[in-house]
Amino acid sequence: MATSRVIERRILKQYFVFSLLFCVLALLSPAESSKSSVTLLKEVNLEGPYIGLIPVYPPEEDAFFATGAFRPHKKHPYVDLSGRRFRVGKIDRKKVIYVRCGVGMVNAAAATQQLLDLFDVVGVVHFGIAGSMNNSMSIGDVTIPRQFAQTGLWDWLKPNATIPTGDVAELDFGTYNEPSGGYNQLGLISYSPDQFFSKTGKPNTPQRKLWFQTSKNWLELAFTHLNGMELERCVNSSLCLPQRPKLVVGLNGSTANIFVDNAAYREFLYTTFHVSSVDMESVAVVMTSLSNGFPVIVIRGLSDLAGAQEGQNSIDLFGPLAASNAARVVVQFVNTL
Repeated sequence: MATSRVIERRILKQYFVFSLLFCVLALLSPAESSKSSVTLLKEVNLEGPYIGLIPVYPPEEDAFFATGAFRPHKKHPYVDLSGRRFRVGKIDRKKVIYVRCGVGMVNAAAATQQLLDLFDVVGVVHFGIAGSMNNSMSIGDVTIPRQFAQTGLWDWLKPNATIPTGDVAELDFGTYNEPSGGYNQLGLISYSPDQFFSKTGKPNTPQRKLWFQTSKNWLELAFTHLNGMELERCVNSSLCLPQRPKLVVGLNGSTANIFVDNAAYREFLYTTFHVSSVDMESVAVVMTSLSNGFPVIVIRGLSDLAGAQEGQNSIDLFGPLAASNAARVVVQFVNTL
């Protein structure tokens, strides 16, 4: 009896390895579907599991490197797959793999799914910069939101149209006319809940959801261990913020494929959805991670006021500081896991 169970376990293990390699070969491009690529992935995963880190664009990656916390793997410092570079290394004694996803929700979801499919990861830490939607939050602050709304799924309707059943909010362009009120040919848009597919649900049966929660345990860990963390206030010796930035855990965030630099729309999103930050990737990372059953947390530094500031957007001035503060919080969070 014991011998038969050992044989059964060996067969299951061989089947699992074969299935994994088959999936890898299917996901890789023909040029990457070589013995060396599969062998490299296998060798990297044998040293796992890892914490997955996902920034968005080069300044956030530069800020992460500038912390000096990341030490690349000596033998396998990176794996190149489908145009993305997955870097392998450690933060202190914690094994990590990070990949820059690129701007927008499609890039964010694709990179997250590839990370979860091909590498042995235990969860995802997504980080970068964002716009502030909340007047109590300032440039340089870091937010670790509790949940995200996907505010880019619209029904764009004719003027005076009836809002579709199930939509959660509306924006009537006519109310923004000057002088106020009146007819506007842009009509109105109504906000629709997203479709969420999950491994715990029935196949091809999505849930309709507006809010997507980050992982409760990781959020509590951040609240317990990161509150009061000191953040930088100066970009350089001649450019500093008037006050010390703060770290806030547990607010709401919003994501859409829209760069918001408009005070009226900023006010609408804040009053309608009570969101404190806006970006173009977070909800895609959160949805993809949760759909696959992985814990996820988002750490965003606030680089601008999303249109509420006078003059030009401050992202060019304070983006590096916001990215640096977010990266420092990421390192601290990883060290607490």
